Amino acid sequence: MIAAGATVAAAPLIRELTPADRTRIDAMVRATGLFQDDEAAVALEVFDGAAASTGPRRDYFGAGAVVDGQLAGWIVWGPTPCTTGTYDLYWLVIDPELHSRGIGTALVHEMERRLAGTARLIVVETAGRPAYAGTRAFYEARGYRRTATIPDFYAPDDDLVVYVKALTTLAR
Repeated sequence: MIAAGATVAAAPLIRELTPADRTRIDAMVRATGLFQDDEAAVALEVFDGAAASTGPRRDYFGAGAVVDGQLAGWIVWGPTPCTTGTYDLYWLVIDPELHSRGIGTALVHEMERRLAGTARLIVVETAGRPAYAGTRAFYEARGYRRTATIPDFYAPDDDLVVYVKALTTLAR
């Protein structure tokens, strides 16, 4: 992990994810303390899909943020099946020691930039339990609007919360 208290002096370097990032991805997912083993396994499956995919027509796209030569965060998104111009943001994980330093924002902006001219809507699904309050606030602060809640979806007292962002400035 990156040293606690490290500061990000400049915007992180954004690059493609590669299969070589897998161990670091796993470490970041587990370090958050938010995900159970089955959820961490899904994160790695989605990462594997993004890191192995090439070309414009694929299920997963991803990017990583590098700080001080080390992967500090990652994001994966993809087209939502059976829709026109709708994309799901599947995973966004930042090294917990580097939260609130702009890395997540940089990755979300990179995804939105890459979707310019292609996407009309981005959908994010997240959990409703208290440990995810910061996650929900993060999306809201970046213009994502809470549009649905399914009570007890993940487990008793753990709702599914859906956020969307319309990319109205993009060509239709």
